[in-house]
Amino acid sequence: MNLSAFGEKFTRKSGILQLMDDLGKAASGDDVKYMLGGGNPAHIPAVQDRFRDAVLRSLDSDSSFEHMVGDYPAPQGERRFVSALANLLNRECGWSVGPENVALTNGSQTAFFFLFNLFAGTFSDGIHKKILFPLAPEYIGYADVGLSEDCFIATRPEMQLLGDHIFKYRIDFDGLAITDDLGAICLSRPTNPTGNVITDNEIAKLRALARESDIPLILDTAYGSPFPGIIFTDAAPVWDEDLIVCMSLSKLGLPAARTGIIIAKPEVIDALTALNAIIGLAPNGIGGGLVTDMVNTGEIIRLSNEVIKPYYQQKADQAVAQLQDELADLDFYIHKPEGAFFLWLWFKGIPIGSQEFYERLKARGVLVVPGHYFFPGINEPWQHTQECLRVSYAMDDEVVSGGLQIIAEEARKAYGEI
Repeated sequence: MNLSAFGEKFTRKSGILQLMDDLGKAASGDDVKYMLGGGNPAHIPAVQDRFRDAVLRSLDSDSSFEHMVGDYPAPQGERRFVSALANLLNRECGWSVGPENVALTNGSQTAFFFLFNLFAGTFSDGIHKKILFPLAPEYIGYADVGLSEDCFIATRPEMQLLGDHIFKYRIDFDGLAITDDLGAICLSRPTNPTGNVITDNEIAKLRALARESDIPLILDTAYGSPFPGIIFTDAAPVWDEDLIVCMSLSKLGLPAARTGIIIAKPEVIDALTALNAIIGLAPNGIGGGLVTDMVNTGEIIRLSNEVIKPYYQQKADQAVAQLQDELADLDFYIHKPEGAFFLWLWFKGIPIGSQEFYERLKARGVLVVPGHYFFPGINEPWQHTQECLRVSYAMDDEVVSGGLQIIAEEARKAYGEI
């Protein structure tokens, strides 16, 4: 088959394709016993019950179900949900937004495809601009969404050892190059894959740098505040018209509903609305339809703070304690888990690369994500990129515990090959 440059770029092997293919096969087959690789949220009973109630109420309504599944939403997104969300953000976060500041997309991946290609690539004057990731590693799904090659640049982090096999990445502001060829700055908070939460002070510094360069700062808060609230440290939700804040319903527990949320100034929202209409006609309306009442009442915040956050924090503590016990004598580190539902494992000096480590684990029924995929924009060789794994602790306790035990066993075997 003879493909265009577009076809060749978007059909080649990629980290996000491997991750989602593994996730799909794990859900439908028997070969995977320990699914620790994907970004699927846990099926938290109290949350699932609430969504089930919303579905039943919709079915009992004279028109709600028909509207939710039988009518095209507006290209900007389902209007009742958009209005309810703007009111919630003003009420809970102290922002000043209206429906004109909100657009929905068919999931966060689509949102970043739109945003990155709006602000980076080749411009009409021939200038080629890039997206800066100020802190690597970053989300695997960012790496391949640029329409042009050489779309991303990233800065290596400072690495702080905190004791008891815990470490933390920090932004190296001295090494952060804000150049004329940047179209936007982007980071996730909490960071996927590491669970890192950039401090409010660091956010303020990045906002100032973006403002000085007249480029947007894009904050991906898919796991953060105000919902689903999977964040275990202090971090104020921020927005103004110099910021683009991306949110999602996926990690709340609705990944199949494919609902990405973008909060931005009206000009950006207008551009995203046009892209929605041309590429997909309209974004999915089911997710917004299910949670509009929860948004209107503020229940979405209560569920996030009282159910979702403590659920994941307990699981993080359990997973960290198990690895600290099983790998206590190895040169091994866990990134301080401050949010999201992943552990980022660093096996310092391990003699096998992260892809081979992944393959050895997969052969034993354990799926993780090899770390080298999480460094988009790092183009020079760096051994650290080959020493890390991303591990989800969202699954049932026995699955997580069994998978971590096998990871520890395989790590010991690999270190024994030195």
